[in-house]
Amino acid sequence: MRNRKSIRLKNYNYSSKGFYFVTICTKDRKCFFGQIENNILQLSDIGELAKIFWNEIPQHFPNTELGEFVIMPNHIHGIIQINFDP
Repeated sequence: MRNRKSIRLKNYNYSSKGFYFVTICTKDRKCFFGQIENNILQLSDIGELAKIFWNEIPQHFPNTELGEFVIMPNHIHGIIQINFDP
């Protein structure tokens, strides 16, 4: 496991209103979400579930909106907007 420096701001409330860029990585960077074939990602069953679950986030957290997102073989990048302050 890499020992990476956190880029989080100290004392910042990440539940505050705003746009957040999120990266979710798989354990040990294994390609659970799919494989690249002819420069196109072919989602695995797990990748299809990740896509469904990502799109369902606003159903569970009504004060959120989703921006662009992309699923890669071993990680997901996406933008989540929180529309209220706690």
